[in-house]
Amino acid sequence: MFEFLMSEAVYKFVRGPLVWIAFFVCIVGSAYRIYSMISLAKKEKVLLPYLSLKYGLRSILHWIIPFGSINWRRHPIITIVTFLFHICLVFTPIFLLSHNILWYESWGISWWTLPESTADIMTLIVVFSCVFFLFRRIIASEVRFVTYPSDFLILTIAFLPFITGFLAYHQLLLPYRAMTILHILFGEAMLIAIPFSRIIHMVFGWFTRAYTGSEFGMVRHVRDY
Repeated sequence: MFEFLMSEAVYKFVRGPLVWIAFFVCIVGSAYRIYSMISLAKKEKVLLPYLSLKYGLRSILHWIIPFGSINWRRHPIITIVTFLFHICLVFTPIFLLSHNILWYESWGISWWTLPESTADIMTLIVVFSCVFFLFRRIIASEVRFVTYPSDFLILTIAFLPFITGFLAYHQLLLPYRAMTILHILFGEAMLIAIPFSRIIHMVFGWFTRAYTGSEFGMVRHVRDY
């Protein structure tokens, strides 16, 4: 099994064609989900007409700032873990040195990279945050009530690319080539899962927050933060 996993043919396939497939599914699938959402919104007479740029942006601004809303301030631990998790989840893969090298080798594109020690810390933040969210979904009754099996799958999808990347870089557990291929595969699985899972909230969340802010600000004349 490991011999097959470590083969040059498998490595070239997951690093080449499969990457393009994953990005294609992610981009096209996400675009279709956005198109579908806008099409449905146009059918509802109370949605698009009530969107306000002023109140929508005001709401987004307060909710993307740590402790910028009352709810964030009431739950400081959740706030800290949530913001650290999302920041590290997004920026670690983008500014990781090894990823930057791959971008440069493939397309001649290069940009600023994180120090390796910083990248390690950010990776572990994502890993431990996933564990934190897992136990929260199991222990906290108000979260367990709205938890579905798919939520655990999503946590796993977020967890695996980072833990395998960490293990591959430090050459732990499995041979480096095998762990690297697993890391790439799990990263591609995460990209493919985006349009078909709750991870799409990375796109939909902005629209939901804008509409909520618009309704509270323009219709109810109160703050939603």
